[in-house]
Amino acid sequence: MDVSELVVKDNALIQASYTLGLAEQRLMLLAILKARETGEGIDHASLLRVHAHAYADQFDVDSKSSYRVIKDASKGLFDRYVTYHDKNPKNGNDRSFHCRWVDKIGYEEATGTVFMRFTADVVPLITRLENNFTSYEIEQVANLDSGYAIRLYELLIQWRVAGKTPVFELQDFRRKMGVEDNQYKTMSNFKNRVLEPALNQINEHTDITAKYENIKNGRVITGFKFTFKPKKTNKKEVGIERDANTADMFTIDGLTDKQLKRIVLHKEFISTYSGLATGAAGRDWKLFTEFMVNEIKKDPSKFSQKKPIREYLNGKDDDYQYA
Repeated sequence: MDVSELVVKDNALIQASYTLGLAEQRLMLLAILKARETGEGIDHASLLRVHAHAYADQFDVDSKSSYRVIKDASKGLFDRYVTYHDKNPKNGNDRSFHCRWVDKIGYEEATGTVFMRFTADVVPLITRLENNFTSYEIEQVANLDSGYAIRLYELLIQWRVAGKTPVFELQDFRRKMGVEDNQYKTMSNFKNRVLEPALNQINEHTDITAKYENIKNGRVITGFKFTFKPKKTNKKEVGIERDANTADMFTIDGLTDKQLKRIVLHKEFISTYSGLATGAAGRDWKLFTEFMVNEIKKDPSKFSQKKPIREYLNGKDDDYQYA
């Protein structure tokens, strides 16, 4: 997995409620990728550039129409805002904030280039890799032609290892999906126009297969929960097949398989070494874990860049992506 093709968003942002059109979501994803590709990163001073040709190539759109699409998207994105929630550090009370995605955006007609700058509030939510984060390759959403499908995919993969989500209360789920209060008010309309098409696209075009369950109070649907699983991959691609004669209790410096798996799911370890995982191992947490354990066994010395590998065992549960 080329790190330049990886989209990383803080889970607080993915859980946030916002309404973006398909082209606006794609424009934002390309801006994140461009910043990572150039190595410049993203801060409040970054004026990011997205060219119409990049949009056309990434999302298989006609090159001529891509100029109009990103121009219109740039106008729409300036008026969009995100609602996110956190806790007041002084008293622990829940808080709700509204902020715009960008505070500056423009379009250069001659070259078909959008220039955009994320707001100071949004930047840390996009770039904060050391805490809770969800990452995916843009190819997973490149063929989704619905903003609802992209939002649902992002919500689901936060729970990739568990393979199931908690219950999403109906009104909160509608907001997370970007459905406005006056849209698709009846359950049949919501399912037919939002939920079912989004789920069908995910099952057809991404690396997971998902289904949902209605949560009811009597006969009234009050929410949904989802279960999903990764599509089958060829493990030979990632080099993690193991000799059947190898003992389960394989040790490196006295470390068992169970301890090695805990080490590779330490958030600091992930932040430092995740770029080594390629192909399917870069998309699936189970394969990522197996791949990294195998790599440690082959050469433990290359995993001591920041500190001795054993020290990754000493964290609190919150220090691990999936403890």
